Amino acid sequence: MKKSKKKVLFIILFLIVIIAGYLYWQNNSIEVSYYNFSDTSIPAEFDDYKIVQVSDLHNKDFKNQLTEKAENERPDIIVVTGDVIDRNRTDIPIAVEALEDLIEIAPVYFVTGNHEVASGVYDDLKIEMDRIGVINLDNAHDTIRINEAELGLIGIEDPLLLLLEDVEAAGSADVLLHQNIEQLYEDVDTDYTMLMSHRAELMDIYSETPVDLVLTGHAHGGQIRLPLIEGVFSPSQGFFPQYTNGVYEQRETHMVVSRGLGNSIFPFRINNRPELVVIILESE
Repeated sequence: MKKSKKKVLFIILFLIVIIAGYLYWQNNSIEVSYYNFSDTSIPAEFDDYKIVQVSDLHNKDFKNQLTEKAENERPDIIVVTGDVIDRNRTDIPIAVEALEDLIEIAPVYFVTGNHEVASGVYDDLKIEMDRIGVINLDNAHDTIRINEAELGLIGIEDPLLLLLEDVEAAGSADVLLHQNIEQLYEDVDTDYTMLMSHRAELMDIYSETPVDLVLTGHAHGGQIRLPLIEGVFSPSQGFFPQYTNGVYEQRETHMVVSRGLGNSIFPFRINNRPELVVIILESE
């Protein structure tokens, strides 16, 4: 009996070690995903233009791993689609350090996620981002130029930042978001325009605008990914979410959903490694 109990105990401990090792690897080993987009509206000067997308870091400290993987891609720009901090364990210095490292690689653009808003310290984070040179695209736009060719990049703030009086004047938050995107699109006035936004679940709104490509996150890849079912749960979409990972197309709009890098309330990922997204533009 004693030998039998020892054998069972050994098997249990062995399984615990295997599971713990798997979970550690799943939550700390960054996977790089590549998406190519070709369009006749992309100028020839932007052929092979490379964008690295960072999303949902949630104060996760990957040491040098994130920086090294981003640097290896030699991107033209880096876009950060929200939630660099976590409202439950906000650490501005860690977030700023990660952004500083990325700025050494390429220009960094940022839009807010819900955690920046809910943290109560977003103003402090903004001051630090301005100091180190992060380009804030909350309800703003930038025209990227190579010689005479232009590419449009616009961004919208997280809906939690919408003012009540503006929502009431527009009739609803969805209408206001649509209006904001349309106005930014008109302001940038380029043949090919990309939108940075935190929330993937707003695809119906994005696809009603003229933007060509939307870069989002927020869904955490569904947190736990299962065969056939894929993502199990995501913020704002709930169980078995529609938008969790990869590329989606609606009308003439494409949307990239990053699985993100960190965790928030749910402490770990299963079959859902942290993700660094690389987008490559191709001129037709």
